[in-house]
Amino acid sequence: MSRSIPYKSSPLLASRTPVWRSKLVVAFLALGFVALAARAAYIQVISNDFFQRQGEVRFARTLELPASRGRILDRNGLVLASSVLASSVWAIPEDVDRDPKQLQQLAGLLEMPLAELSKKLQDEDKTFVWIKRQVDESVGRQVKALKLPGIHVRPDYKRQYPESDAAAHVVGFTNVEDNGQEGVELAFNKTLAGKPGSRRVIKDRLGSVVEVVGDTIAPVDGSDLLLSIDSKIQFFAFQKLRDAVREHKARAGSVVVLDAQSGEVLTLANFPSYSPAARQNLSGEQLRNRALTDSFEPGSTMKPFVAALALQKGLVRPETTIQTAPGKLTITGSTISDAHAYGVLTVNEIIQKSSNVGTVKMAMQMQPRDMWEIYSAVGFGQKPQLPFPGAVSGRLRAYKTWRPIEQATMSYGYGLSCSLFQLAQAYTLFAREGEMAPVTLLKAIEPAVGVRVMDARHAAAVRHMLHLATQQGGTAPKAQTIGYSVGGKTGTAHKQEGKGYASKKYRSFFVGLAPVEQPRIVVAVMIDEPSAGQYYGGAVAAPVFSEVVQQSLRMLGIQPDMAVKPQIVAQAVEESF
Repeated sequence: MSRSIPYKSSPLLASRTPVWRSKLVVAFLALGFVALAARAAYIQVISNDFFQRQGEVRFARTLELPASRGRILDRNGLVLASSVLASSVWAIPEDVDRDPKQLQQLAGLLEMPLAELSKKLQDEDKTFVWIKRQVDESVGRQVKALKLPGIHVRPDYKRQYPESDAAAHVVGFTNVEDNGQEGVELAFNKTLAGKPGSRRVIKDRLGSVVEVVGDTIAPVDGSDLLLSIDSKIQFFAFQKLRDAVREHKARAGSVVVLDAQSGEVLTLANFPSYSPAARQNLSGEQLRNRALTDSFEPGSTMKPFVAALALQKGLVRPETTIQTAPGKLTITGSTISDAHAYGVLTVNEIIQKSSNVGTVKMAMQMQPRDMWEIYSAVGFGQKPQLPFPGAVSGRLRAYKTWRPIEQATMSYGYGLSCSLFQLAQAYTLFAREGEMAPVTLLKAIEPAVGVRVMDARHAAAVRHMLHLATQQGGTAPKAQTIGYSVGGKTGTAHKQEGKGYASKKYRSFFVGLAPVEQPRIVVAVMIDEPSAGQYYGGAVAAPVFSEVVQQSLRMLGIQPDMAVKPQIVAQAVEESF
């Protein structure tokens, strides 16, 4: 039996609801659905850029395809620097399993402290962090084999330097981004670097590529660089320099070897050095390419230029005699001295015995401008035309400011400064019959065109004086080389200290050429602060010159121009500073 509902007895049910109210509610609901549908259409169809970007930030990655950096080769095609395949390890911190045993295993493979690894992984908000760059491929394979969540390995390249410390200052090195930081790696970075490629991909949360988006841009490898350096001569010169620095308990040393005919730089050796592949805890002392970056007062190595200028101006001839007694000369209150009181000397003998007094007497017959012009013409006071970082210009003051005593001291190498490289290039004047050779770090394709500075006959006359300096009665008989005639000039200069000169600190030099009649190479040697008793350039630097000349000419295939027989090396005449 059914029971009817008492509508009339219930006040709530008895009141009639207006029709418009129910319609309004339905209308609001319909409008809400329309708004949601419109918003969805707007987001997904009309303006989806923002959300697309947010999605890509979380899952899309641009993978860099590394380019192989160009090789650096010596003049004979031997490798000085090359890129080899390596691996770089990276992580997504939030995905990494923090199992201590697994992390310890990973740290052991990467040869890094566990604390350092944990620190790299502690920021879980990051979606990418490098763990270690440029590890060996074999290490990369072992890391992959661990299959650790959130730890990934990508292919990479790293630089190798077969010549290690012998050529470090020439070649330089790159950083982990494969950008040049020192030496040729920095100077020719654009040529060597190439251009990396890229690939846009979608990855899942585990780092696996699930889709390639867009086109892949292939990497462009860098170009190889063929240097003028001869790696065999470089290595030999480095060894002899290192031995000399250690023997004489010196602070440092440098050797420069130039091909006098082509202007090519065959050697730039420095000691102390470093290994480009292991650069931890390096100091500026080790990193500096001293042959180019350090300037100093060149001492008696400047005297041949004064003699050459005096010949050129017709003031003297090689056999002209000059009175140097009593071995002292006073100019405006300052006294210039020789190591010995030689008396009357010819111009030849002034260079042979390195007489300060004789050199100053020639110099004071000239105008300051004359000396300044020849010094400038051979490159002093000017930066060498080499694209090498840190090369210095040295110091050569304007001639109008020279006082008489300064003109005098500049004639024997005090009051101006230069690098060892500048000194070597300046001596090409005598090797090339009065022409200055342009220099290059790249292998020359055509013969170098020099700039004439003086007559060939005067350059030849000075070259004969340089030869006499290496003979009996000269300052550098220890520069003699078995089988080859040599010529050169010693230099020994007090080091500047504060506003004056240190009484017991010296730089010892020797710069010369060989063979004498048809010079092929110019070699310059500098030993800084020898402290084992000997410090004259003829005793400290000349023996290094001798060994480097002999080995260099032999490697270049130059036939001996002297009979190969035992040589008795005479005692060197002490040089004047």
